Amino acid sequence: VQLVESGGGSMQPGESLRLSCIASGFPFSAYYMSWVRQAPGKERELVAAITKAGDTVYPDSVKGRFTISRDNARSTLFLQLNSLKTEDTAVYYCVRGAMINWGQGTQVTVSS
Repeated sequence: VQLVESGGGSMQPGESLRLSCIASGFPFSAYYMSWVRQAPGKERELVAAITKAGDTVYPDSVKGRFTISRDNARSTLFLQLNSLKTEDTAVYYCVRGAMINWGQGTQVTVSS
């Protein structure tokens, strides 16, 4: 199983970014997928999840700003981050199922 994230970077508040996660080694369309972030000194936080059917879940901290989506034909998971805030700074991980597998993470830094 491999989960390879990309798309992170250094941004200014208010800007947008799209993260991608290419999955391999398992039937991507059969799994619930999510994005989890971890900031220095803080606990891991689920920021978005999507079911096999495409239903989505977000915590209040990102609701209305972040959008998770999936392309099952390309085994790819996406996270669109809009209206970025400094508190969104973290390493973002792509996760399969109930925390079964994790990618290596991609850093998102938001600062003015």
